[in-house]
Amino acid sequence: MTDDMQLLIDLHQPNDRQGPGSDAATEMAVKLAGVQADPGLKVADIGCGTGAATFCLARHLGASVTAVDFLPEFLAKLNRRAQDLGLAAQVQTLEASMEELPFDDASLDVIWSEGAIYNIGFENGLLAWRRFLKPGGVLAVSELTWLTDQRPEPLTRHWDAAYPEVATAGQKIRQIETAGYEPVGYFPLGTDCWMENYYLPLQRSFPAFLDRHGHSEQAKAIVDAEQAEITLYETYSDFVSYGFYVARRLPD
Repeated sequence: MTDDMQLLIDLHQPNDRQGPGSDAATEMAVKLAGVQADPGLKVADIGCGTGAATFCLARHLGASVTAVDFLPEFLAKLNRRAQDLGLAAQVQTLEASMEELPFDDASLDVIWSEGAIYNIGFENGLLAWRRFLKPGGVLAVSELTWLTDQRPEPLTRHWDAAYPEVATAGQKIRQIETAGYEPVGYFPLGTDCWMENYYLPLQRSFPAFLDRHGHSEQAKAIVDAEQAEITLYETYSDFVSYGFYVARRLPD
């Protein structure tokens, strides 16, 4: 693992969220999906980080949730938080790459992934994960999404370079249909999901992070890059967000 990756883990691991989101957004997606609480549901939260969505799903669905991430540091914190929240009996962690998931075909009722599918690409994730869902099973993912057809050039340049699959909701929904799902619902995340729940806690962690790493050039470069992204979002939040997409697997 590279030094930069270790630094990024150390920066993000202390926070409750490793990307934009909120319990309210997770709950809205659950409602859109029409999933009823049932302890027998088989649910996987892929790219779970330290478990914000995992815990929300466990509480609202009353089901066991398998929390999947390839970073043991995030899963260790998730397990500690599950104990503290009284949810340890409902949450199982699985250290695995989202490209090599060990689930049986047609074994899951719900696949959840907030702000993480970009790691393997939206279209690739849709296709790769479909086989794990039962026919009619729910896929719910949040994904970087343009909110307008026309955008300021600095914003387009940044995100096209960082994540070339960024697109409008219409384009994403067509990709969902092509991959063998029925779209059920979509909504964009609000600014609170970005600022109050993700960026501001991240900013507050910068001084301690820099202190832990002796204000090294590598650590400062990571903070500078994060701050540049925050500034870009604050300037252009009307043009980009995460879109929450809910769909059902169609039969073959």
